[in-house]
Amino acid sequence: MMLFNWLRRLFGRFPQSQAAAAAPRHRSERARREHRRVKLVPLRYRPRQHSAESSTVESPAYRFARPSISGGWLDLSHDQNDGRLDRFNLPKFRHPQELAGWLEIPLGQLAWLVHRFDDGERPADERSAHYCYRWIPKRSGGARLIEAPKSKLKGVQRRILAEILSRVPPHPAAHGFIAGRSICSNARPHVGQRVVVKLDLEQFYPTVSFSRVVAIFRSLGYAREAAVWLGRLTTAALPHSLVRQGTGNPDLKPYLGRRLPQGAPTSPALANLSAFPLDLRLSGLARTFGANYTRYADDLTFSGDERFLKSLWVFLPLVDQIVRSERFDLNKSKRKIIRSNQRQTVTGIVVNSRPNMARRDYDALKAVLTNCIRRGPSTQNHSRHPNFAAHLLGRIAHASQLNPKRGQKLHDLYRQIDWNK
Repeated sequence: MMLFNWLRRLFGRFPQSQAAAAAPRHRSERARREHRRVKLVPLRYRPRQHSAESSTVESPAYRFARPSISGGWLDLSHDQNDGRLDRFNLPKFRHPQELAGWLEIPLGQLAWLVHRFDDGERPADERSAHYCYRWIPKRSGGARLIEAPKSKLKGVQRRILAEILSRVPPHPAAHGFIAGRSICSNARPHVGQRVVVKLDLEQFYPTVSFSRVVAIFRSLGYAREAAVWLGRLTTAALPHSLVRQGTGNPDLKPYLGRRLPQGAPTSPALANLSAFPLDLRLSGLARTFGANYTRYADDLTFSGDERFLKSLWVFLPLVDQIVRSERFDLNKSKRKIIRSNQRQTVTGIVVNSRPNMARRDYDALKAVLTNCIRRGPSTQNHSRHPNFAAHLLGRIAHASQLNPKRGQKLHDLYRQIDWNK
């Protein structure tokens, strides 16, 4: 069409109609008028209008309120959602004073527990920290940091666990550290499957950062101020003395930020709640492929039939994509694909035909009991358990739960032990 108009104007043989000739002129005049109406104005900074929930006040509304960058003090205690708190019958408190009253401790002690007065809100050294630090070597190399809270902080965390976190149900696919669930319930959905796929989340606890913990308490209905204080009570930051060693110690790198400590009573529940969206998406993906999915702490397990086995080349990249989008990482070196012609184990339980104890573990326990009868129990307590008898009974009970016939044989041996030797 453009070529035809150009030829028409060039040779002048096809005169345009009056309306057609006026149309371009009309459009150009309208464009010029609109261009003249455009007026550039300088950009001006307009301070953000704070809502009532986060209003800035001239004097602190409560103790330990945080200063605002525009002057005054921030009041972050007005956005509590009572409906969500009532849903799980959770205690209500909006700011540090009410939180200290609920914990039945002085407000100053609460501030001391979160290092409110320390530089960077972290302890200066290990002596002033509220955690005891211990390194445990990993089988795959390196070391894992165990942070055990001291008595006062542990008492506070136990109350948060009992009266807040334990009232919030985790995802049905989660089986680790949950009342009524165990390694047995985690292994049961994978019994008698054609293939079992085992994946491992890398640095599970350190990945759950302070901001994610605060988001969990916010989602339960707590005001921002209360959620921040609860987050600081249930997370840990390394002392400055250890942080300075971080550049020369690669094992310290995952622990430099504020995150969940492995060793605190609240950490398993918070880790399960943090992984709730991950469990939701992975269980939906597994259901789409006709597979089963469970998670025990950082161990992800999928299982299915022959059709699922043939679709793993599509399924596994989707799992990796979901895990990364939920801000976790997979340890690629620990991925295992176990077919039915191999010994399939899930959290230490053999699941080929029915849940059962591994023959190697059964023989090892039987040997310990036999040596206790012959040489005395004191010669077999190599790990120095304070209550060796209870330790053996627990292992026998686990074996009885999986295989009652084997468990009965182990019980018969246990009754023959002379505990006075």
